[in-house]
Amino acid sequence: MKLSVIVTNYNTCTLLKQALITLENACNTINYELIVVDDASTDGSVQMIQDEFPEANLICNDKHLGISKSHNIAIESAKGEYILLVGADTITSKNTISKILPFMDEHEDAGALGVRILTSRGRFLRYSKVGFNRAWASFLKLTGLEKYFPKSRLYKSNYANRIGEFETAEVDAINGSFMLLRKSVLNEVGALDERFTMYGYDIDLSFRIRLAGYKNYYFPKTYIIKLNRQLLPKFSLSYIRHFYGAMIIFAAKYLFHIPEIKIPGMPKIFAPTYEVER
Repeated sequence: MKLSVIVTNYNTCTLLKQALITLENACNTINYELIVVDDASTDGSVQMIQDEFPEANLICNDKHLGISKSHNIAIESAKGEYILLVGADTITSKNTISKILPFMDEHEDAGALGVRILTSRGRFLRYSKVGFNRAWASFLKLTGLEKYFPKSRLYKSNYANRIGEFETAEVDAINGSFMLLRKSVLNEVGALDERFTMYGYDIDLSFRIRLAGYKNYYFPKTYIIKLNRQLLPKFSLSYIRHFYGAMIIFAAKYLFHIPEIKIPGMPKIFAPTYEVER
């Protein structure tokens, strides 16, 4: 099987239906499986999936486990050569899947891939290229961990800012809204760290992929639309605990030892090279 598409849902019934319809349309020429994990929703999502998408492999959590653990449950049963983690609040362009899989086939050094992310009004979201938002960028600068994200550089004149919206390039991190993973690489580096229950799991996984010597790619020749459903209200205690808690976990995991990023055939004293396709 070529592809396993994994969507974790928590009380996003209407958005989820839209996401699954567009994913089915995008995968209609691909040998794929659709795995939907319902994370103890209470909004009728399970019944909707059973009625509207009977071909989906539906996994229902008895209690709310969070995105990382729910994704991992699906990954354990996934049979695809590639695994696609997709947010339940996204719309996938009809030609997205047919474009990203050949790119991964041609780039054997690729561990993960992300695409252009647009708002519902068509505005380009910069974290498509960087993989994380300004809060995470500030955190990485503050802790000194920015040195391990050279392709983001985190400055106004940085490499990520010089990458055009429509240029293919190697990047440090892939945003979890749409994250295509090579299953063999995932088997090597390990699944998602379940301590990142809601935020930061994508940054951590992207980082571990680079530590293992593989590349993360920004592929802008197709797109998804992110409807930007906020998992938790900003400035709520739960948001602060999960969002900033993820940063604390990341710092504790990497700050007190120096990660060694493998760059095959290149002395460590040199910076990584970039592949840019126009």
